[in-house]
Amino acid sequence: MTRDLSRLIRPKSIAVVGGGAWCAEVIRQTEKIGFNGAIWPVHPKSSDVAGHKAYPSIDALPASPDATFIGINRRATIPIVKDLAANGAGGAVCFASGFSEAVAEDASGNELQADLVAAAGDMPILGPNCYGLINALDGAAIWPDQHGCKRLDSGVAILTQSSNIAINLTNQQRGVPIAYVATCGNMAQLNQADIAAAFLDDPRVTALGLHIEGFTNLRAWEALAAKAHAKGIPVVVLKVGASDEAQAATVSHTASLAGSDTGAAALITRLGFARVHDLPVFLETLKLLHLSGPLSTPTIASISCSGGEASLMADTALHSGLTFPTLTDEQRTQLADALGPMVALANPLDYHTYIWRDADAMTQAWSAMMTSDVGLTFSVVDYPPENRTDWDCATDAAIKAHKTTSRPMAVVASLPELLPADVTQTLIEGGVVPMHGLREAISAAAATTQISAPETAPLALAPTAPPQAAQVLTEHEAKTALATHGLDTPRSVAVAGTDTLAEKAGQLTPPLVLKGQGIAHKTEAGAVKLKLIAADLPAAAKHMPTNSFLIEEMIDDGVAELLIGVTHDPAHGFVLTIAAGGTLTEVLTDSASLLIPASHETIRDALSSLKIAPLLTGYRGAPPANINAILRAIDALQAYVLANLDSLQEAEINPLICTPTRAVAADALIRKDMS
Repeated sequence: MTRDLSRLIRPKSIAVVGGGAWCAEVIRQTEKIGFNGAIWPVHPKSSDVAGHKAYPSIDALPASPDATFIGINRRATIPIVKDLAANGAGGAVCFASGFSEAVAEDASGNELQADLVAAAGDMPILGPNCYGLINALDGAAIWPDQHGCKRLDSGVAILTQSSNIAINLTNQQRGVPIAYVATCGNMAQLNQADIAAAFLDDPRVTALGLHIEGFTNLRAWEALAAKAHAKGIPVVVLKVGASDEAQAATVSHTASLAGSDTGAAALITRLGFARVHDLPVFLETLKLLHLSGPLSTPTIASISCSGGEASLMADTALHSGLTFPTLTDEQRTQLADALGPMVALANPLDYHTYIWRDADAMTQAWSAMMTSDVGLTFSVVDYPPENRTDWDCATDAAIKAHKTTSRPMAVVASLPELLPADVTQTLIEGGVVPMHGLREAISAAAATTQISAPETAPLALAPTAPPQAAQVLTEHEAKTALATHGLDTPRSVAVAGTDTLAEKAGQLTPPLVLKGQGIAHKTEAGAVKLKLIAADLPAAAKHMPTNSFLIEEMIDDGVAELLIGVTHDPAHGFVLTIAAGGTLTEVLTDSASLLIPASHETIRDALSSLKIAPLLTGYRGAPPANINAILRAIDALQAYVLANLDSLQEAEINPLICTPTRAVAADALIRKDMS
C-alpha cells in the first residue's frame, strides 16, 4: 500500500497531543521556524498549552489536522492514533518508545506495535520511538527539541533512524542547506524508503541523504532508486553495521535486521546510491551535490600556495578513485603567463605566493586549471580567525574563475574550523562549493562518482518462511545440479568404496583427480590427489577418511582460478561473491560482491576490480582466460539460484578453473533447506 504523506510533511495545520515539556517544545519550535498555519494543542484537562487554546479531544478539534505530534505514553498513544485515523487526519508522529525496540525488556512491545499499526489503518505514522520531522521550506517543525534548521527555498532532505543524530546534523556549521529532516524510529508502518520517496515529490529537494541502520522491504528501496533516478535526485547513504558491535546496537535500537555489510554494500551499489562512512563526509557530499552536482568525471585539480598542501592533496586522493590529469601544453602556457617563470607547473599546483593579493592573476591561473576534463577544481585555503583581509583575494579569485569557466570549483580548508561561516556563505552565493577538511572534501568528491542508474532487474528474494534444517549435497550431486543449468564440469564418475575405482576410471582420460566426498576441507584432510592414472587410484584412496569418491579428468591448462559463490542474506537478497579462488582465496582476500540477478556488465566490472584481473587478461605474455566462458559459468550459478530461491542457503564453486577456452568447476558445494 502506498500512503500519501503530503499533508504530514507539508502541513497547514498541526495538532499536539499532550501537555508536558516535550509537547510545549513542539509548539515553540513550530512558532520559531515561522509556521503560519493553525496550531491545536489537545489536552483533556488544560485549557491552554504554550499560549494556545487546548481542545479536550481529537473529536473537538476545529478540523482534521494535517500533522499531529503525539507526546503521551505508549498505551495512550494507540487510541489517539485510532481517533486521528477515524477523523481523516493527514498523519502522525508517535514520540513514545517501549514498542518493538524494547521487546527484550518488555515482551508486550511487539503486540503494542501491532496494535498501533492496526489503529492507524491507512493514515501514515512516523515511528514510534522517533522525534518527527522538520520542513524548513514551508516552516513546519513537528519536533520536540532544539534544532538548527532555518527557512530556505531549496535544499537537501535528510532521513535518519536516530533522533539524536538528526539533531546534530541540523546544527552543522558547514553551509549545508537542509530542507527536510525526519526521523523514522521503529518504522512500524512506513518503510524508510517510503518516507524518502515522499520527499522526492517536492521539486525543491536537490539531494537525499539517508542514515540507515537496516534495510526492510527491498521492493520499496528499488522503487525509491527508480524514482530518484527518474527525477535526477542523487542519493547519499550512511549505512552503519559494518562491525559486530554496530550490528548489535542496531538490533537493540530499532529491532532492525542489519544483515551483512557485504550485502548492504552490494545493495547500495545496485541502487545507484553513493555510500559514505561518517557524518562529516555525509554532509560534505550532500553540500557538493546541492551546489554543483556529481562530478562529471573522476578527475580533480588542486591549487595551493604551499608545496606541503599540494603534497597533502595528492596523498589524500591516493586510493580514492580520483586522479589528477596531467597539464596540457595549452594549460602550461596559460599558467606561465599568469605565474611567471619561477613556478614549477604541475597538478596539484603549488603557485607559491608570487601573485598573492592579485585577484586577477589568481583568477587567470585558477581558470587555466579548470578544463573540461577536470570534474572538480580545489583551491586549498585556510582562513585565519582574525584579520582575514589578505585572504579575500583567494575568495574573489575562486568565484571569478568559476564564473569565467562555468566549471565546478571548490575552496577547501585543510582544517575544517578554518573556513569561517561568513566566507562559506560568500562562496555559496558565488557558486563555489565551500568544503571543510581535505579528507572530507576528497571523500565527498569521490562519493559522487558512485552515483549511477539503478539496476532495472528486480532483486531475487526468497520467500519469508523460516529456513528449515539444511543439508549439504555431495560434490557430485552439487555439480550435477549446477550442470543442468549450463555449468561446465569435468568428466567424472562417482564411486562407492575402493574396489572398483580403477575399473570405473577406465572411461576417463588421464591425468585424473581423486577426491573424497563428504569432507568440508578436502585439501587439509588429504582427500585430494592429483595427476593420477587409473592404476594409482586404490592406493591414493587408502588413507582418505571416507568411503565415497569422485574421480575426474584433471583440468591442467588453467591460467587463473576463481571462487564464485552465493549466500542468502535475509536482509539484502542473494549475495554473489566473485573472488580469487583455489588456495589463494584466504591468502589474497580478493573479492567483489553483487546481488542476484547480476548483469554481464556488472560482472565484468567486478572481475576487472580483482587483484588477479591481470591473470584473466593475459599476464606477461600468458594466454588470457575466456571471459565469455566465465560469464556463462556465473550465469549457470545464477540460474540455479533463481530456480531454488525457496530452499537455497549457500552455493559455491571453488575453484572455477579458467582456461583459454573454458571455465570449469573443479569443486562445488550446495547447502539448502531439506524439503
